Amino acid sequence: MIEIMIDLQGGAKAPLYEKIYNYIKNEITLGKMATGEKLPSTRLLARHLSISRSTVEMAYEQLLAEGYIKAEPCRGFFVCDVTELYRLGIKQPAEGGHEIQKSEKVKEEIEGQGREEGLCRKTEIDFSPYAIDTEHFPFNIWRKINKNVLLDDREELLLSGDGQGDYGLRHAIASYLHQARGVNCEPSDIIIGAGNEYLEILLTQILGKKQRVLMENPTYPQAYHTFYNMGYEVEMLPVGEQGIKMEAVLEKNPDIVYMMPSHQFPLGTVMPLKQRLELLKWAAEGENRYLIEDDHDSEYRYRGKPIPSLQSVDRFGKVIYLGTFSKSIAPSLRISYMVLPPQLLEQYHKCCGFYSTTVPKIQQEVLKAFIEEGHFERHLNKMRGIYRSKHDFLLGELKKRNWVNNIRGEHAGLHVLVEVKTKLSEQEICALAAERGVRVYGISEYYISGKKVAEDREKGLDRRQTPVLLLGYGKLTEAEIKDGLEELDGILGEDYALSVAGLGR
Repeated sequence: MIEIMIDLQGGAKAPLYEKIYNYIKNEITLGKMATGEKLPSTRLLARHLSISRSTVEMAYEQLLAEGYIKAEPCRGFFVCDVTELYRLGIKQPAEGGHEIQKSEKVKEEIEGQGREEGLCRKTEIDFSPYAIDTEHFPFNIWRKINKNVLLDDREELLLSGDGQGDYGLRHAIASYLHQARGVNCEPSDIIIGAGNEYLEILLTQILGKKQRVLMENPTYPQAYHTFYNMGYEVEMLPVGEQGIKMEAVLEKNPDIVYMMPSHQFPLGTVMPLKQRLELLKWAAEGENRYLIEDDHDSEYRYRGKPIPSLQSVDRFGKVIYLGTFSKSIAPSLRISYMVLPPQLLEQYHKCCGFYSTTVPKIQQEVLKAFIEEGHFERHLNKMRGIYRSKHDFLLGELKKRNWVNNIRGEHAGLHVLVEVKTKLSEQEICALAAERGVRVYGISEYYISGKKVAEDREKGLDRRQTPVLLLGYGKLTEAEIKDGLEELDGILGEDYALSVAGLGR
């Protein structure tokens, strides 16, 4: 077993769990902790360092989430094999002897899920995984910034501006991404557009035709349909707790892999560091291979530190980074951003540089001021507290329900997954809930599957899997959450469920 000696009193001021996390992470990446070595138990390390056990648990949870260590039931915590893959950080020669230099430099809100009209009475409670809390939007600050932007009669505000987006806003975004997500980019690497779908369409023109895209399944249906409609060959790969399996990527050998490594939607899983580095290595071995990182709701994580972006460890210019302000500010803002690696940025200027920006310059100026004056960071901090409170309340209420078999995807994002004990299908649950004025969503809606499976689910015939519901809490109050769950109590009570399904005792 490893003996850990950490000076918790010296060094920079930081939470104790963060000092433990940083120490162990550095020891692993430097190879000082060998693969497979066992770490002290949380109880033993807490006693050794004279700190609370919960502090050690938080550090271990962060290391587990990022894939530096793994937990084995009844055995303990062990070091993962990441040291060899970390050698990818060394600059590699490119063709012609030049080096590829390290750059110095949510998913989009979906406002309607398209249910048939007349299926239910007016929805009173909507557990949408996309909805956000708009009640606490800083209207006064936003209004004041708008007035200040329009205070001077600046003619340039009426012009279309730079096709990539206003330089000042791109500079503010670059600074924010580096500080919050570890993204290495310059303002010149960023393209601003009206929503992720627009940027994905733009990206298909940059990458060229006849590309083969590998996507996680389940996934954002909108991203799938965007690539499919642009003529790309899209193939789906099942994704589990460890993300996309590298063996499957090698077998399929696509041109592009689209993924959400820091918080997969809708499963809420985090891709371990080893898989991330394996994918980077795979991409680096092919001249025209790229990874699309959709970092749709990275701002909201309620335990430990935010998971670093995949782009932050890319040294080969292989990651295309997508982000949005839809969940952090408002869906109606319609401002997303894309960070391109150098070679694709050059291609953008060649084939798409003549396009005008799709975001009004006034909105860009307002957002720039909102970020630069510190309002964005304060708003995020406030919303994290509000969402965490709703998240904890929802979990507490769910744990009281006997129809809840398992809860997954908690501690991050704006929804949880609930595995339900029932004989009803997901579609039956959603339909019965709609009749009671409650909208819930089944996991099957986010799977891209064959026609026969889709038809069976449409008819409610697919009973091979336990129903899993996505319960979003972003827009709901605690009272609405409680009322909505009480309505589900009436549907998912055992006797009621059996009778509806025609399986009464």
